[in-house]
Amino acid sequence: MNQILDSLSQGWWMFYETLWALVLGFALSGAVQAFVTRAQMKNLLGDRRPASIARASFFGMVSSSCSYAASALARSIFTKGADFTASMIFMFASTNLVVELGIVLWILIGWQFALAEFVGGSIMILLLWAILPRFVSKPMASKARGIRELEMATTITTIPLRTRIKNRTQWKAAAGYTIGDFTMMRWELIIGFIVSGFAAVMVPAHVWQSLFITDHGIWTKLENAFVAPFIAFISFVCSVGNVPLAATLWHGGISFGGTISFIFADLLSLPLVLIYIKYFGRPLTLRLVLVFWFVMSVSGLLTEEIFALLNILPERHHMNMAMGHIGWNRTTILNVIALILLALLFWIYKSKSTQDSEFAKDLVCGMQVRIADAPASCEHNGNSYYFCMPGCKESFLENTAKYIER
Repeated sequence: MNQILDSLSQGWWMFYETLWALVLGFALSGAVQAFVTRAQMKNLLGDRRPASIARASFFGMVSSSCSYAASALARSIFTKGADFTASMIFMFASTNLVVELGIVLWILIGWQFALAEFVGGSIMILLLWAILPRFVSKPMASKARGIRELEMATTITTIPLRTRIKNRTQWKAAAGYTIGDFTMMRWELIIGFIVSGFAAVMVPAHVWQSLFITDHGIWTKLENAFVAPFIAFISFVCSVGNVPLAATLWHGGISFGGTISFIFADLLSLPLVLIYIKYFGRPLTLRLVLVFWFVMSVSGLLTEEIFALLNILPERHHMNMAMGHIGWNRTTILNVIALILLALLFWIYKSKSTQDSEFAKDLVCGMQVRIADAPASCEHNGNSYYFCMPGCKESFLENTAKYIER
């Protein structure tokens, strides 16, 4: 019973550490969906040229550091018209090139790991830029977007951004998108944090460590780097929550490159893979997982070789891996601000007029969609229903009574 309570407590503290980032990420996602037109997003990230990739990396760096929120924001800019590769690079930068994560790494493991976050993260972006377009064709990306390119051209709004910002209806729409995204992914988030707590408390460190070979030269580096993302997959950890477990693995003998690969693999945790399936469908998700796995592992290997060449590989020593607790500190202040922001957004969302015909609620997942460019829709008993993706439409048609009665 004590272990169960400790596991739930650990999951809670992981949630506590990332709450502000979750709220910020979903709020940014809602703002992007409400205020940024397809034309603007296509102009900024509408192709795979170096300038677009650089912008995607920069925008990612200044946005959320939470994997769940980053996936939601990446998906929203993709559906707005951004190039698929640029959207995925934005998501990687949102979790692996952010200052907050570097600070946590520095405190818990050492400055070399904080530096490796940015060195390895940059390598990952270059690898994604080179590899992902060869695995995800334009027709496959267009299908995942849910809207054909020809249709997209007819749904672009030309209202200036300054005008939309002054429009109260647009702020209500942003709040609706934010609350809708939270509603859509609530179970993935709950399951992810609970399982993270149980993995951290009830699975002894030696069990994780036994999965990695040591003292076999290049074979150790290869095995550690390619097995590490699988550990991230089954441990359900997010971008901040995986740092304590990464410190445990490093202290237990995993290679430097393997540790970096594990840290980068927060985007491969099982709850996130399930989210990718919901966003993009199974065939595309399988390709994404394979490409992400390869890129994360190779980036860890290359980062280790670079650090070895520069003679700055860290030495192993005992590290404090305790999660922070409530106190008048940076995390608490940010969480209080985030809760106030979330309450304000919820109030705006609830005050939205039900007569507003521009938006509709996806009855399956709870997400808000714009009627003019909804990825899927159908007619039932004389009423129109709109969905965030074809999968939700299929679920609705399989059991219409269940969703209409909600």
